[in-house]
Amino acid sequence: MHITVNGRFMSQRVTGVQRYARELTCRLTDNFSVVSPRAATRGVRGHLWEQSVLPLRLRGGLLWSPCNTGPLSVCKQVVTIHDCGFFDQARCFSPQFARWYQWLIPRLARRARKIITVSEFSRRRLLELTGVDENRVVVIPNGVGRQFVAVDPERQAEVRRRLRLPSPYVLSVGSLEPRKNLPRLLEAWRQLSAKDRHLSLVLVGASGQQFQSIDLTGNMPSVMTAGYVSDEDLPAVYSGAQLFVYPSLYEGFGLPVLEAMACGTPVVCSQITALAEVVQDAGLLVDPYDPAAISAGIRRVVEDESLRAGLRQRGLDRAREYTWDRAARATWQVLHAAAESN
Repeated sequence: MHITVNGRFMSQRVTGVQRYARELTCRLTDNFSVVSPRAATRGVRGHLWEQSVLPLRLRGGLLWSPCNTGPLSVCKQVVTIHDCGFFDQARCFSPQFARWYQWLIPRLARRARKIITVSEFSRRRLLELTGVDENRVVVIPNGVGRQFVAVDPERQAEVRRRLRLPSPYVLSVGSLEPRKNLPRLLEAWRQLSAKDRHLSLVLVGASGQQFQSIDLTGNMPSVMTAGYVSDEDLPAVYSGAQLFVYPSLYEGFGLPVLEAMACGTPVVCSQITALAEVVQDAGLLVDPYDPAAISAGIRRVVEDESLRAGLRQRGLDRAREYTWDRAARATWQVLHAAAESN
């Protein structure tokens, strides 16, 4: 039995989907090989490589495509589709990107032997949008990396000085794109900072195309954009925050929330899509469409020490339920069964 991994993710910056692929492939390397582009391929070039070059480099067996897309010409394939944002949040992407994914993903889902997704929310949306048989879609939740643990105060202080982070601060982590709901978060912060000026908001993440010309700080001195932070420093940045806020409008899973909980940071996040499913009672859930609700949630956690302690402990307990080792074992079972089936 031979299994090949679609390694297009190897040439991409590590965000949630790429982290998923890297965490699982490093645990399953004894069982398959990875085929990746010889040079960095982004955008159209990446899709052209995936649709034309990748199929020619396969040596038979099963292909696993872990990052939403794969070659349509390969039917002996398992594909991981993380969410349906290309349909549900199409306005957050370029028209060309949305049209391509809306055309490709349903066809790919109908051709693949199995589809893996990361939450029940994403599974329901895939079934509704693709019409595939429900037995072909398997939910395997993400895990949280071993590096995401509570970091000691000395390490927190060193990273805070080097990255020039304010103190104390509230943290938000994620690619800076429309579905992350930054305008409402900034409005919530404006309401909060008018009453409480000792806190700062730190935004971590690479700017999306839609935000490149926008002043993300909202002309507020208490808001800082830290840009992309490496995996080496990110646990310390999580650990040093008073709380983590994530009012995203759409998530197939919500990995940053899990990472924050694993670092012992209290969480305030959206009550919609997959976030409520992942967080449950381990975070304070708010209406992401209401800046006043976001602001009130942040203020409540900042001011209530007992609530912070309870959220911290429940978050740590919840995060322990999600491991990449468990996800890798479940993924291998799906891949093994698909490779052996006719």
